[in-house]
Amino acid sequence: MDILQGNQHANPEDFYKSLKEKLEGHHDFPEDYLFKFIIPTDQSKLTEIYKVFDGIKFTLGNRESKNGKYTACNINAFVLDANQVVNIYQEVAKIEGVILL
Repeated sequence: MDILQGNQHANPEDFYKSLKEKLEGHHDFPEDYLFKFIIPTDQSKLTEIYKVFDGIKFTLGNRESKNGKYTACNINAFVLDANQVVNIYQEVAKIEGVILL
């Protein structure tokens, strides 16, 4: 999980609290929200991410890096509120090797 790299927050709890506040201040939920991840190119990692979005209406776009080592994964999902966004990020962050953008 690389969410804290270059971030002023010392721990994930502070990061997610700050994220929730920013989401509530800048978004009008419910709405479509774009999630972006970088993952090692591995179908099993993509499957793990898709499982997090099970039961949520979403569209996706994936693009491999030039050398094929990484895949950019963009998921546009209909979310109900900031809590749902934070919960999704927390679940995806548990997947080894995923970088949250």
